[in-house]
Amino acid sequence: MPLSLLVALLAAAAPLLAMATERWGGLNPCLLCLWQRGPYWVAALLALMAVMAMRQPKLARVLTGLAGIAVLASAVVAAVHVGVEFKWWPSPLPGCAAPHAGAARTVEEMMNSLAAAPAKPCDEPTFLIPGLPLSMAAMNLLYALGLGGLTLWFATRRAGGGAEGR
Repeated sequence: MPLSLLVALLAAAAPLLAMATERWGGLNPCLLCLWQRGPYWVAALLALMAVMAMRQPKLARVLTGLAGIAVLASAVVAAVHVGVEFKWWPSPLPGCAAPHAGAARTVEEMMNSLAAAPAKPCDEPTFLIPGLPLSMAAMNLLYALGLGGLTLWFATRRAGGGAEGR
């Protein structure tokens, strides 16, 4: 199997697992959780493009390297999210705060201003595995650092450039 295809599968696996925890696990994502998913889809697309470019090894290496950088972008968002969870800094996204009444003057105005489904505050960690003191954001940080680092290593290897399975 071409290494870039493996990278594409592993990149797509992260947001798919997150979506599965929502659908079947009943977990509610916050805005920063959602932001961590986009770079994985970009990485998966770039890695698939690298597979299609296997006959042009230099291009395949560049695309694989860009896929690694995209995965590391998710690690950056995850690191910000972990910092927000530990309350080291406030969330950079205004949608991460708990809902409040705002400028509503009556109960009716307040009820009309609320979202249909309440947003989960970003500073409230979500733990996937009971007893494991790693939030999903922290697990994503570790996963993205590992996958991004390996992908960049694949891309810089001399033999195969990360696009071939040699």
